[in-house]
Amino acid sequence: MLFERGHFDSSIIQESTVNESLKNIRTFSASSEYTSKPTVFLSHKHDDLKDMRGFMGTLQKHGAKVYIDSMDNRMPNQTSGDTAKRIKEVIKFCDKFILLATDKAIESYWCNWELGIGDTHKYIQNIAILPIKEKGTYDHNFKGNEYLQIYPVIEYRDGTTHYRNNGGVIPRGYYYCKPRDKEGIKWITPLRDWLKETS
Repeated sequence: MLFERGHFDSSIIQESTVNESLKNIRTFSASSEYTSKPTVFLSHKHDDLKDMRGFMGTLQKHGAKVYIDSMDNRMPNQTSGDTAKRIKEVIKFCDKFILLATDKAIESYWCNWELGIGDTHKYIQNIAILPIKEKGTYDHNFKGNEYLQIYPVIEYRDGTTHYRNNGGVIPRGYYYCKPRDKEGIKWITPLRDWLKETS
């Protein structure tokens, strides 16, 4: 099930939190300040700022430090080779890579390039897609459906679904979900636990 635009509105971080995150991003590097919390590179289309800020708030509630390239004052004003170098450096450093996959992000050269870098430098278990569709559209119209067959996704469970192996209720919350295996089984991990896993 895909998220609709606006799903994360209740988690949008306040301006003071943005400013604090901005201070952290300005010094974002392999420093002890960041090693106590899992780090996430959040790839997004800059047009999707509201959804990005909402999901950033959700990640922070789950104990993660989030890198947003548009908040990084070490980025050149104009896109250049230095931009690519800085992004590559931070993707390598971060524990996790998440693509905020709206239709616009799926069509974006930069988001696809960042996903390719994540694919190259992260194991698949450290990459996730957060699929967000336009309000009022069907899941099958989502432009990134092929991504969902390749990469793990982040999903929300409402507490009404059950584990296949033991019939137990899956608690309400966000989960990291691998694509179905050959037996049709989808392995899930609570988002907070996945963020803590490093390899």
